[in-house]
Amino acid sequence: MENVAPGCGIDFVLRNDARGRKYQVETVLGGLGVIDFDHDGWPDLYCVNGAALPSLQKNDPRFYNRLYRNNHNGIFTDVTEKAGLQGHGYEMGAAVGDYNNDGLEDLYLVGVHGNTLYRNNGDGTFSDVTETAGVSGHRTKGDKLWSVAAAWIDYDNDGHLDLLISNYCDWTAGTDPVCGGLNGAARAYCHPDKYRAEPLLVYHNNGNGTFTEVSQQIGLGKILGKGMGVAVADFDADGFADAFIANDNARNLLIHNLAGKMKEIGLEAGVAYNGDGRQISGMGADFGDIDGDGRLDIVMTGLRGETYELFRNRGDGTFEDASAPTGLVGLSRGWSGWGCGLVDLDNDGWLDLFVACGGLDTNEPQGNRIFRNQNGHFTDVSSGVGPDFRTARLHRGVAFADFDNDGRIDAAVTAINEPFELWMNRSPVQHWLQLRLSGTRSNRSAIGARVVCRTSQGTQVRMVTSSVGYASASDLRVHFGLGASPAASLEIHWPSGRVQKLEQVAADQRLDIEEPGQAVLPPLFRLK
Repeated sequence: MENVAPGCGIDFVLRNDARGRKYQVETVLGGLGVIDFDHDGWPDLYCVNGAALPSLQKNDPRFYNRLYRNNHNGIFTDVTEKAGLQGHGYEMGAAVGDYNNDGLEDLYLVGVHGNTLYRNNGDGTFSDVTETAGVSGHRTKGDKLWSVAAAWIDYDNDGHLDLLISNYCDWTAGTDPVCGGLNGAARAYCHPDKYRAEPLLVYHNNGNGTFTEVSQQIGLGKILGKGMGVAVADFDADGFADAFIANDNARNLLIHNLAGKMKEIGLEAGVAYNGDGRQISGMGADFGDIDGDGRLDIVMTGLRGETYELFRNRGDGTFEDASAPTGLVGLSRGWSGWGCGLVDLDNDGWLDLFVACGGLDTNEPQGNRIFRNQNGHFTDVSSGVGPDFRTARLHRGVAFADFDNDGRIDAAVTAINEPFELWMNRSPVQHWLQLRLSGTRSNRSAIGARVVCRTSQGTQVRMVTSSVGYASASDLRVHFGLGASPAASLEIHWPSGRVQKLEQVAADQRLDIEEPGQAVLPPLFRLK
């Protein structure tokens, strides 16, 4: 892989405004999002930024969020000001999805004490519709939460994308404890145990441009955690999307979707803690079938000395800790992982693991890691990726897309107070397929659709989702590496329940596929 930033026009630097006080917010920001905002088939990029401390205000352009348009030639252009996407406060992450079914990808941003919904106007600009939509991230009684990540999910399969928000801990600048020592040299970031946990938030999309907070009504009102990355998939293949939330030194949460009602089953399913019964500093998370059995497994990153977790899906509603047999225990012990993703980087049909690495503080920079998947067992191939790949930084978020549309998945990575990295994939060419799904009865983004790809080499399963890793959103296009296979058969299970089959689809192409049948969604709407 080759880092082409900043020569590609992306000059973003993730600013946390750390000046020695060790505010807890300084070390956990860094999400970003892939968004094709101009609907031209080329992935654009949105980077979320911090703000001044302790005010939490973007009082200087260096704190602005940034939107970069893909110019189709390897160069990106900063179009933030025209788009109106500079942001508002100390922001953490991004979620991408078409919430109003108008064919345009919208942005939901989460942060410290306030979230923002930006509607895509279709002319290169966005409108802040947060207050009208009712998705500010405040609980009904007015408490301001610290949100780290969010995911678009149509939990009731009504054709409208809802929001699931992961909140971290009860924090304000004025009450942030001092840890490590009173003088600057000894001061350290506090352990999460110093803070109270916060509840999940779920907003139901009413289909008219507004949302209703329904956490209590659907069964999640009493669930507390110190939530970080959110991953979405239908792990039990019942047609309703579920969610996994990594927690920082608290039990992980597995949200089982029971036809629109939610039940937290992390303990029963075996993913609340690792195989030793311990909790770790859970950061990023992703679903993916790592062993080719057609069932979606869970990967979660943690900090150095803890190891990452790989929960293998048994197919009966439970998971087993497979970190040791897959090789991840030994490979990950020395690396603090944040953003991550199960992506097929070499197009051999097996999902590899990319991890954005870096410690908590400036004395712990690390290089990123790639663990190659060979028949369900991982090998660390980071040393052979390229001369710059081992550059040590406080990496945080990573988002994945085929930015140059060459059939190979690339990675965009943020690092605290360091230059942005755009890793273009230069792997040897193998066959591939990419699908852009568009719902008619289902939500327009087709989030929650399950796609089965069959070739002579085996069967692969992917979910349509943008919520991947840590506080980040990856491309909504579904990617399959086909290895030596020149064609594939596809089976698409839409959220509406429809099943669509395509036989002998030629490899090495990008397909736009619309859900068959007459749409039953209401007319497209616009908020004024």
